[in-house]
Amino acid sequence: MTPDVTQLIGFYKSPLGRIARSLLTEQVRGLAGDVTGLRVLGLGFATPYMRFTLANAERVLAFMPARQGASSWPREGPSRTVLCDPLEMPLTDSAVDLVIAVHAFEHVTDSEELMRELWRVCAPNARIIVVVPRRRGLWAQRDNTPFGSGHPFSRSQLDDLLRQHSFTPEVWRDALFLPPSQLPPLLKSARLFERGGRLLGSTLAGAMCVKAKKELFPAITRRQRSERLVRVPALAPQAAMRAE
Repeated sequence: MTPDVTQLIGFYKSPLGRIARSLLTEQVRGLAGDVTGLRVLGLGFATPYMRFTLANAERVLAFMPARQGASSWPREGPSRTVLCDPLEMPLTDSAVDLVIAVHAFEHVTDSEELMRELWRVCAPNARIIVVVPRRRGLWAQRDNTPFGSGHPFSRSQLDDLLRQHSFTPEVWRDALFLPPSQLPPLLKSARLFERGGRLLGSTLAGAMCVKAKKELFPAITRRQRSERLVRVPALAPQAAMRAE
């Protein structure tokens, strides 16, 4: 089940959501590095993790799937949000240098078709940063956060998906070692959980992040439109909601 945009906004306004945002932003920002002059695309509901790109990137766009709904972002200045089908993005070939995908891969109807579309819109040597819930992690087993819906991944599953579609993983990182609970004592110990979890390995991690590089040639050619999965028509456009 794909979470509605109002549910996503509500989660990131909650105490647990703010901590998850802070912890994952550290990982995403570290993986992204210097974004000066880059064309950056956020996919899914990546806007809580993209504010650091606004100052120096050449262009920043946030694509949100129609099944989820869209929220206007950022609060200041013109909106950079686009409501679209992630399997048929309104971009030319080789249009972006960096993709940040959060709440995207686990909810897409056809992950292989998404990889082909990402290969198309990414420029040569572009990078993608993917954040997904870990399949055996506690966050994927609880439905009180957006990470508990959709299809979680194991590291080997995500690695195979990337490599089979001409993206080579470069860096892996784990995050969200704290339990997905709104209890104040646990939230106050979030940093302690993160430090301790890394010492114990990835077993207790709730999410994993990977940065992968686009290879020169596609490993699998794009399927013809008639061969693709038939999806439910998108809903009629609606007014965008203002996110934090």
